[in-house]
Amino acid sequence: MEMEMSVEMHEGLERLTAAAAMLETAVARLAGISMSAESSALTELEEKLAAAEARIAELAARGAGFGRKTLQAKGGSRGEGLEGAIDGALTSLSLEQRIAVKSELMRSGLLG
Repeated sequence: MEMEMSVEMHEGLERLTAAAAMLETAVARLAGISMSAESSALTELEEKLAAAEARIAELAARGAGFGRKTLQAKGGSRGEGLEGAIDGALTSLSLEQRIAVKSELMRSGLLG
């Protein structure tokens, strides 16, 4: 009885050893496949990055000459300059007259 039990345990141990060896082989094969997939994905990303950097450099070189050639207006926007000109033109009027003229200009939409 003990002999049969020993033989069965030995056979079971051999089967487990064979299964472990097969699993190790499969893991090694899958690791190789995984590494090749990762390296190909990494290579693809590096190529895309290099292409994007080249495109950025090209656009930067092309756009260097297209900058602003004049200075901005002192008042900022056109509306502020117009309002300043209107204030200057209305200085000879009394306060009530200036208010009346400005309210009419605002009502007509000529002044913001």
